[in-house]
Amino acid sequence: MKRASALRLILLAFGLICLMAGRPAMADSAETPPTLEGVPVVTAEQVQKMQSAGAAIIDARVALEYAESHIKGAISVPYHEQSAKSANFNAAEDMFNVKRLPADKATPMVMYCNGPTCWKSYKAAVVAVKAGYTKVYWFRGGVPDWEAAKLPMEE
Repeated sequence: MKRASALRLILLAFGLICLMAGRPAMADSAETPPTLEGVPVVTAEQVQKMQSAGAAIIDARVALEYAESHIKGAISVPYHEQSAKSANFNAAEDMFNVKRLPADKATPMVMYCNGPTCWKSYKAAVVAVKAGYTKVYWFRGGVPDWEAAKLPMEE
């Protein structure tokens, strides 16, 4: 009986270790920086005005999140991150298909994801600027701020 209990504890511990492998304990709760050098941070109201003026709204969340609900008219360009949730992340560890961004690198683009604790839009904005895009904006508040402003979402 004691042997079975010990085995269960070992398996439980192993399962927990596997779940946490490669994930720092506080990684998901660390907030993005409030600013991003060279990239203006915009509000929900500004995003709505920019979209009306022709800006591309880029949803950097995973495809499943986009499919569930997204800012009306947004384009899905998922940022697949493996790098640290840090301002000095290594983009080479991640995957972001900049070829899915507008061909004209002067097109105004707004990157968004799930708010201040979501790093995907922050990283997407950094990568877009490094790829030569000149009018990149970051909607740090993302979906939570958009919904709080009662602006249109679509499924």
